[in-house]
Amino acid sequence: MNCDFPSAAFAIDGACSGTIGAFSEWTIKFDRLPGDKTIKTLFTDAPSPTSRFISCVILSFLLISIDHQHQHLAAIRSGISLLIYPLQYAVNAPIKAMGRLSERIRAHQHLVVDNRRLRSENMILRSRSQKFAALTHENVRLRELLDSSTEHGETVVGADVLAIETSPSARQIVINKGTRRGVYVGQPIIDAYGVLGQIVRVGPFSSTALLITDTTHAIPVQLNRTGLRAIAVGTSGIDQMNLSFVPTSADVKVGDLIVTSGLAHRFPAGYPVGEVTAIEIDNGEPFARIIVRPSAQVSRVREVLLVWPAQLSEAAQISAIEIETPQ
Repeated sequence: MNCDFPSAAFAIDGACSGTIGAFSEWTIKFDRLPGDKTIKTLFTDAPSPTSRFISCVILSFLLISIDHQHQHLAAIRSGISLLIYPLQYAVNAPIKAMGRLSERIRAHQHLVVDNRRLRSENMILRSRSQKFAALTHENVRLRELLDSSTEHGETVVGADVLAIETSPSARQIVINKGTRRGVYVGQPIIDAYGVLGQIVRVGPFSSTALLITDTTHAIPVQLNRTGLRAIAVGTSGIDQMNLSFVPTSADVKVGDLIVTSGLAHRFPAGYPVGEVTAIEIDNGEPFARIIVRPSAQVSRVREVLLVWPAQLSEAAQISAIEIETPQ
């Protein structure tokens, strides 16, 4: 069944079917009045935004005035603040968390930078301390070297080791002093602890010295405890010498100090040569085999002293000193 409701302003068309009172579809149509003018809205228009703003401003000033004069809104404001506190906390919590996280990140970055800087400074300081330690040890060695020479009163000049020449039977070193410094063949050399050897070849600016452990080197010595004389001969070992021509009945003990005897007028008397470390006696042999460990640091020598024995003429000593002194 179709139902039409005409009107001067609009018409509502609908269609109904089935039982009475049940409508399946409604259609509302708005037609234009004659003269092509649109019908106004059935409902009243809402207030304009300007009217709303003015109303809010007036209401705000009114509430502020009442609150200032009578404090009637304090309780309401307190209740509202209590209600909105969880919201404020929820809003501020992420901000505070981000702030703390940002501070920790900045602090971590500063720590990383400081750690790198401190590591670099530590490495520099450690390298410097190692250098200072090396200089300290070198200073101690040089002091001991000079002290050992002044005890005997001979003229001495320091020299540095340039090279070490070793072979199964030879033990030699090259030093940075030569004939221009007054060095001569056969001149004794010592270190801070004892006799090292003697010069065998000289050049203008360098010299070669034969160490006391070389198999071809021999030096007259004596036992410091008993005065027994012998010859200390090298064995090509790094730290070993033998005493030759010592009878099996001689009074020799392990630990006895061996010093230069001054015979042959090459090595000044009284310089340490070594210490007895072992005594081997063969009943069928007339001489004992006595092993001596050198007092000088033969395997670790870095600086030496060239010795001018007191038997040299005064002119030779003065010449050596003048050559050594820089102009």
